[in-house]
Amino acid sequence: MRNKRRDGVRVKGLDGYHNILPYIMPKRTEAEVSMTEQFDVTDLVAYMKERNEKEGTNLKIFHAICTAVARTVYHRPKLNYFISGRTYYERPDITLSFVVKQRFEDQADETLMFLKVEPDMNFDSVSKLIIGDVKKVRKEKSNDLDKLMEFFGNLPRGFLEVFFGTLRVLEYHGVMPKALTAGDPNYSSVLLSNLGSIGADSCYHHLSNYGTCSFMITIGKLHKEQKLMYDGTWQERDVINCTFTLDERLADGFYYAKSLRIAKYLLEHPEALQEKISDTVPVEL
Repeated sequence: MRNKRRDGVRVKGLDGYHNILPYIMPKRTEAEVSMTEQFDVTDLVAYMKERNEKEGTNLKIFHAICTAVARTVYHRPKLNYFISGRTYYERPDITLSFVVKQRFEDQADETLMFLKVEPDMNFDSVSKLIIGDVKKVRKEKSNDLDKLMEFFGNLPRGFLEVFFGTLRVLEYHGVMPKALTAGDPNYSSVLLSNLGSIGADSCYHHLSNYGTCSFMITIGKLHKEQKLMYDGTWQERDVINCTFTLDERLADGFYYAKSLRIAKYLLEHPEALQEKISDTVPVEL
């Protein structure tokens, strides 16, 4: 059994229950758990508006969510686990992926984005990274992964069946070539889908048995709702719904629920997003 692979280190010291789960539920799609959480982003919206107007920044809610998710994953390492070959591994890096539409039209091409978030980054640097990469991809119309998929997508069906069958064997043994996984969202820590950018709400999104990604988030549109406040009054607030789909074999519901507190705190206290990803979040776990 491999203790280390290029994109992960084997997790040791697991209890018997978790060790046998990959044999009971060998597929990631058999072990999905999904939940929807609503975040009050009223203060975040005001914070971004003020900074964008005064400083000329281009901060967006999607950038804030990416920052909050990355910081949560950093401090809750089980969110960065994956199972391959019925073995648990932990990724060495935090990587986020999402789809970018070239234009908001039905027939517009989609490009897959893959970002590595460093521990010393914050809201501003994550925002600049996303904006810079999106502009680059839209200007170039595609990236290396798109070109690779275009090439393989035009090959005969028989060849593709043999090819992907071989890939499944290589993945099981942890020896997938880097050239076939670099920049692939199926090999990221978290795959995000910003449905709010097309005016839709969040929804359940399945995981995939291909690759190693075990954490999926869909982000709904920003909207207003009447909320009961702590002082007993009702106020109109800016809210956003996010639906999370995870592999329940990696951790229990208690761990996931506690992890959600970090993301919730960061999105409801936007000034905390300016701290480094590695900085401790003042949330009681």
